[in-house]
Amino acid sequence: MQEIGIRNESLSLGIEANTVHYNDLPPSLVEKALQNGEGQLAPGGAFLALTGQHTGRSPKDKFTVRDATTETTVDWGNNASMTAEHFDTLHADMIAHAKGAKLYVQDLACGADPTHQIKVRFINELAWHMLFIRNMMRRPEQQDLAAFQNEWTVLNLPSFKADPARHGCRSETVIAVSFTKKTVLIGCTSYGGENKKSIFGVMNYVLPEKGIMPMHCSANHATGNPDDAAVFFGLSGTGKTTLSADPNRTLLGDDEHGWSDSGIFNFEGGCYAKTINLRREAEPEIYDTCSKFGSVLENVVMNPITRELDFDDGSLTQNTRVCYPLDMIPNASETSVGGVPKNIVMLTCDAFGVLPPIARLTPAQAQYHFLSGFTAKVAGTEKGVTDPEPTFSTCFGAPFMPRRPSEYGDLLKKKIAETGATCWLVNTGWTGGAHGVGSRMPILVTRTLLTAALNGSLNDAEFRKDDFFGFDVPKAVPDVSTVILDPRQTWADAAAYDAQAKKLVQMFIDNFAKYEADVDADVMTAAPSIS
Repeated sequence: MQEIGIRNESLSLGIEANTVHYNDLPPSLVEKALQNGEGQLAPGGAFLALTGQHTGRSPKDKFTVRDATTETTVDWGNNASMTAEHFDTLHADMIAHAKGAKLYVQDLACGADPTHQIKVRFINELAWHMLFIRNMMRRPEQQDLAAFQNEWTVLNLPSFKADPARHGCRSETVIAVSFTKKTVLIGCTSYGGENKKSIFGVMNYVLPEKGIMPMHCSANHATGNPDDAAVFFGLSGTGKTTLSADPNRTLLGDDEHGWSDSGIFNFEGGCYAKTINLRREAEPEIYDTCSKFGSVLENVVMNPITRELDFDDGSLTQNTRVCYPLDMIPNASETSVGGVPKNIVMLTCDAFGVLPPIARLTPAQAQYHFLSGFTAKVAGTEKGVTDPEPTFSTCFGAPFMPRRPSEYGDLLKKKIAETGATCWLVNTGWTGGAHGVGSRMPILVTRTLLTAALNGSLNDAEFRKDDFFGFDVPKAVPDVSTVILDPRQTWADAAAYDAQAKKLVQMFIDNFAKYEADVDADVMTAAPSIS
């Protein structure tokens, strides 16, 4: 037996494995994954894996240990708790389960800014999971691995089934986090996204204590000018990856960033993009990664004879994905670090068809919409979601936010006040009617409007005040239909639009009631109104 030696004694797992593969490079991981029968090679050399019953995250199976460290710092209304005793039992049972197994280990970092990054050791049964997480995290230089000292450990055993009665969880699937032991335990799910999101939650807990705002956002900057940066908040499926991969701007990252006094920095070293209905014409950079060696394709349907990929086939899930390192994107930043953002974009997928394609927000409105986090859960992103569902996800990432929403909202307010960033709300959802009647907002329209917002020309447009939400909406933008800018005009029945808008406004008001005691009066005046 070979024991995995965790250098930090307080994190020593004491796993006795039969074989341990340390820090294999992509060619070796692909070879081992194929030898293990974990998937297939797609055209160009991308590795194609199927994740079985879990084709999205399992947020209802995620737990945080409630102990002296977290009792007063975690928002228990948004985070399910697990006792320290249940975590210890789960921990011990997973170690026993791994005895004699073949395991894979990757020593990686989270955070492009060395001052604020954490070092993580990932341990898994699947070689393709290690390729996935190696793509997604920051990869230390090979010569630095000998001195690697991990702060956190993620143990992921997809073959392990939890016992709810014994482990204090909900089902056989479990994602458990202990901030005291700096350990994440994942069992009974093969979905690759659980690996990366577990560490995102850690960063969201650790960084606010340093005055750094963790963000569920993508980011880019003007080519040749890192100080002209922009961030794009939004849940999965709202366009964070697609819209930040702009050939005319330099990509910092597509999902997770921090905002310090010196600027923004990517947590990750890769991207995790949705591929359903992917087209080279609309998203050439992402499309090309699907045929590159080292990329990981999740649940994409491939013809068994021709090996042609069918990006339109959602028979396995609508949440088909490609995972790739940032350097596969031609215009990706080499440092993944930029200046303080000049523009803040909040992406919402409005399934009601009420919101305009773009609106300019005051700082108070920005905090209101950030705390509201209105969007729709897009089919496949979470287990059991088959159609878009309207939802409010505070900070545009409630499942990943351990602390109280007001902490993140106050940080955003402070950052906007210090920098004078311009804030925009962008609807990538429906126009011309609600889901089932209207159509999805054309991506070319969204790109045109965002280009005008980021280059500053949109600020010169004439704006109107929205009757229901009070934000500024441009009346005319070059190369964009004036009709689509006013959602009421896109509906066949204007009265039906008004009724739908009032329904949405009331949803906002009802949802925000829980934040009223934690925000200033100016934020409350930024609320939408039915009258």
